[in-house]
Amino acid sequence: MAFSLLSAYENSAGSITVQNPATGAAVMTIREYSAGDVEAIVKKAQASLPAWSKRTGKDRAAVLKRWNDLILENQEELAQIITAECGKPLAEARGEVAYGASFVEWFAEEGKRAYGDVIPTHNPASRIVVMKQPIGVVAAITPWNFPVAMITRKVAPALAAGCPMIVKPAEATPLSALAIEELARRAGIPDDVFRIVTTSSPREVGEVLTTHPLIKKISFTGSTAVGKILMRQSADTVKKVSMELGGNAPFIVFDDADLDAAVEGALISKYRNAGQTCVCANRFYIQDGIYDAFITRFAERVASLRVGDGSENGTDVGPLINAAAVEKVNALVKSAVTDGARTVLGGTPDARGGNFYAPTLLADITPDMDIARAEIFGPVATVFRFTSEDDVVAQANDTPYGLAAYFYARDLGRVWRVAEALEYGMVGINEGILSTEVAPFGGIKESGVGREGSRYGIDEYMEMKYCLFGGLGN
Repeated sequence: MAFSLLSAYENSAGSITVQNPATGAAVMTIREYSAGDVEAIVKKAQASLPAWSKRTGKDRAAVLKRWNDLILENQEELAQIITAECGKPLAEARGEVAYGASFVEWFAEEGKRAYGDVIPTHNPASRIVVMKQPIGVVAAITPWNFPVAMITRKVAPALAAGCPMIVKPAEATPLSALAIEELARRAGIPDDVFRIVTTSSPREVGEVLTTHPLIKKISFTGSTAVGKILMRQSADTVKKVSMELGGNAPFIVFDDADLDAAVEGALISKYRNAGQTCVCANRFYIQDGIYDAFITRFAERVASLRVGDGSENGTDVGPLINAAAVEKVNALVKSAVTDGARTVLGGTPDARGGNFYAPTLLADITPDMDIARAEIFGPVATVFRFTSEDDVVAQANDTPYGLAAYFYARDLGRVWRVAEALEYGMVGINEGILSTEVAPFGGIKESGVGREGSRYGIDEYMEMKYCLFGGLGN
């Protein structure tokens, strides 16, 4: 399939060939940037900083709004690109494009409101002013599972704040990034202010981005293990870092919950994008009194999910990103079954073969199983039984991760107690999806630092400067 947004990027002599995970077919071949190429791009980004940062917030907002409009106007083609390179169902891909555009729209407005402060003075002859200024050139490293939204969520606040940005997209999904870059050019964002660097050498390019003295901040979404490496590499130049890392999200259903609502929330939280999101529910804790009823109803809904190529009508669950992902998920499932888990549904690669894995539901999981501690990143729900509120909160918190958590309950006192007690950066209460541009997205513990989205998101790309004006007395 030919994509008009990518016509300028196709390179038959390039060294990166993108494959469709549903079919294995080559989608497109593009050029690769070397570490040396990226060095030169960083210098050009630095040269673009003065002009871009001196434009007014209103001026930058107008450019970003044009970018937002172009993303929405090209929603269908962008969705088809996403599905072709990462496999998610087309309906989900369309939703991702709209979600990604929402950050551009939001930060176009927030850039006009990056207010400072006048602080009441300590001395009648002086005045204290705090101003916010762009931090400088920023680099981002983004994942394959949301190849549009994870770029706009970082680039939009950076550009709104006045910072040039260089993005290294995931090796598996560079095409969405290039399409977004093309639309940015059409919107009037200068070439050197926003650049996509595609590469099959992520370590070498990542090292340039994390160690280069002209880059003042790194934003990364990905695994905790890689995030720790990037933080170490960034330490010598004391870069500001934002890290949205791995998770092991609990999904708790108390016996006073609306059971039907909990089942629907569990379904969308777990099986969206074939379970390949950082905030997917990983561990389902169901209270004794409704344990069997929940599994019965949940199994009925999971059994109705249709596995298929994301481009096919009616597909609910697409492929995993590659064969290694299938092997990892299958190994975790087999280990759990060997250790005593009960297979309610699935438990094997899907009959379609390739990178497809059957939607799976495992019951009677215990904390000592490997699958209880791993981020599954596949369409596998693991169900635990619990008795008391204190017990389930302790189990939910017994992980080094702290990205997202979910629970369903109707007792108001319990809702407040559990919301406060869960050690997570985000908590969905009677909701199975919590991502939105208007709220701060991010984790605690080993799930990361910093926040994306909301009014807090633009602060990640700004420095605070304190100015003391003296000699103002009579």
